[in-house]
Amino acid sequence: MSGAATAIERVLDRVLGSNPREGEIARPVRLIEAMRHATLGGGKRLRAFLAVETARLFEANGESALRVGAALECLHAYSLVHDDLPAMDDDDLRRGRPTVHRAFDEATAILAGDALQTLAFDLLADPATDADPQVRSDLVLGLARASGLGGMAGGQMLDLQAEKDTPDEAAIRRLQAMKTGALIRFSCEAGAILGRATAEDRDRIRRFGEVIGLAFQLADDILDETATAEALGKATGKDSSRGKGTLVGLYGVTPVRAMLDGLVAEAEELLAPFGARAVTLAEAARFVAIREA
Repeated sequence: MSGAATAIERVLDRVLGSNPREGEIARPVRLIEAMRHATLGGGKRLRAFLAVETARLFEANGESALRVGAALECLHAYSLVHDDLPAMDDDDLRRGRPTVHRAFDEATAILAGDALQTLAFDLLADPATDADPQVRSDLVLGLARASGLGGMAGGQMLDLQAEKDTPDEAAIRRLQAMKTGALIRFSCEAGAILGRATAEDRDRIRRFGEVIGLAFQLADDILDETATAEALGKATGKDSSRGKGTLVGLYGVTPVRAMLDGLVAEAEELLAPFGARAVTLAEAARFVAIREA
């Protein structure tokens, strides 16, 4: 993961440069600075790593995978910038640094998020990512579905509603599958798209992504209850204080840890047909479940 993160950081540094690209008129300095603040110098780069490692599983081009990983990180960074805004979660810290609206201002943060979102699709649609227009189209469509109305953005809406309602387990699982899981699921599927995987393998790796997406969210909910703000680099205990629906809030930490064990076992079972080629992905599933930050 560290190696993938370093490689992705280099790609992001390049695509977030100050020089305008073909078709652009100019890149305002303050906007670029805010986008770089949001995107560079922190984070696990899990989504990018999953895309890169899944692409490796299906023997896809490594540089293409890094570009897809960079697109995923731009989309994820946009979601964090907007999620941190006063109208949403109203957070002051992200990755141990001031959130973008605190480091700059609220209007700049909104525009930085907007620009990061469109940059993600710019990267996927560029022929430099893959020469095959069908592959690029599949990547763009997949990311749009994962991040939009029926995915991440819709999940965020359900999450806001959960502060006022009392969601049951099924409703919590649905909002978490959309808000967090959809982008993680697509991160895995993107590598299969790049690698021209069979329909059966693509379905299998998509399900793997669903499983670790849920595991990631459950681990995140546990950390929100048990970790310190210093360890996470952001405020903790906010879900319970705002009455948000989580499985940890519904059942407690110990039962959710047992759920995580089951999810890791399912992830390993899904990867079994790929044999030794999928060892790193299996280790990633365990990491997601037991991480401490």
